[in-house]
Amino acid sequence: MSDRLSRARGAIAEAGLEALLVTNPYNRRYLSGFTGTAGWVLLSAEGAWLATDFRYWEQVGSQAPAFALHKQEGGQSEWLPGFVEALGGQKLGFEAGDMTVAAHKQLRDTIAAMPAPKRPALVQSEGLVERVRAVKDDEELLSLERAVQLGDEAFNAVADRMQPGWSELQVAWEIEKYAREHGAEAMSFATIVGGGAWGAMPHAYPRDVPIEAGKPIVIDMGVIVNGYCSDMTRTIVLGEPDAKFQEIYDIVLSAQETAEATVESGMTGGQAHMIAHNIIAEAGYGDRFGHGLGHGVGLEIHEHPRLGRTSEDVLLDGMVITVEPGIYLPGWGGIRIEDMGVLENGRFRNFTTAPKLRMVGA
Repeated sequence: MSDRLSRARGAIAEAGLEALLVTNPYNRRYLSGFTGTAGWVLLSAEGAWLATDFRYWEQVGSQAPAFALHKQEGGQSEWLPGFVEALGGQKLGFEAGDMTVAAHKQLRDTIAAMPAPKRPALVQSEGLVERVRAVKDDEELLSLERAVQLGDEAFNAVADRMQPGWSELQVAWEIEKYAREHGAEAMSFATIVGGGAWGAMPHAYPRDVPIEAGKPIVIDMGVIVNGYCSDMTRTIVLGEPDAKFQEIYDIVLSAQETAEATVESGMTGGQAHMIAHNIIAEAGYGDRFGHGLGHGVGLEIHEHPRLGRTSEDVLLDGMVITVEPGIYLPGWGGIRIEDMGVLENGRFRNFTTAPKLRMVGA
């Protein structure tokens, strides 16, 4: 955790702040290691504190030994002044993206009621810790690779058994059942299963509808291991695919593999996106690829950076990203292929091993 705190402190100083009040639960876990569901972190150049309630006092001692425990007792107006009073007069950043209007008002009112010499100056900050989190350390990479591995295993185990007549809901449940029985803490998100024309919706939810032979089936899934997410999409078919499937699949696969081979550190998310988009557009389907090429993954399923047409996020070594182009044709279905990997030595190293074309029973 010491390197994470050092990098976060550098970002705090670069933003012109003396300290940061962290309320985002993922940022709190990243900085402290604390997995409880409630708590605020205060990080300055000199110290690190974690405020939480009675339920978690013992947990803080075991999970966040580098943080001084501040016991939350009573309402916010009772415990918060003592939490921040050592910063009197200094610029205290708060995570604006994590606060509702009501929470922000309560924070400002509590700070305003403090004696002037002990009152910090609240300053809005956005995405400060998230940008630090974007570059993963070795411990995070191990957890992310393990999550991808387990996700691949779950997908392969179920794809090998799928048959026409299984419902989309059954496919989703069998994937989750395998993942949980083999060590997943949870799914990264609700598994997407879209058979036939239903797959034309990029985020189709699984229905109690039987899967048909010869139709594309989009399966988008991920698991959580050690708090870290995986994300993978495969489009399969039960039996023989038709000519349309072969045509669209080949375009998407070419776009995806070209992007993986040519994306590099230093380019923007927008530049990365256009590698795949241009291939799909040249094939005549540019208007049917309406989402971004990918996104960062870590403690959250969607993190910095964003790989999309307008993204100016700069890709850096150590960022874990997805590469997931797709084509979606209303009335017919969709095809999306998604891998997840890390930018390493300037290039993309793929974590995902699940087969990219599987025609079960063909």
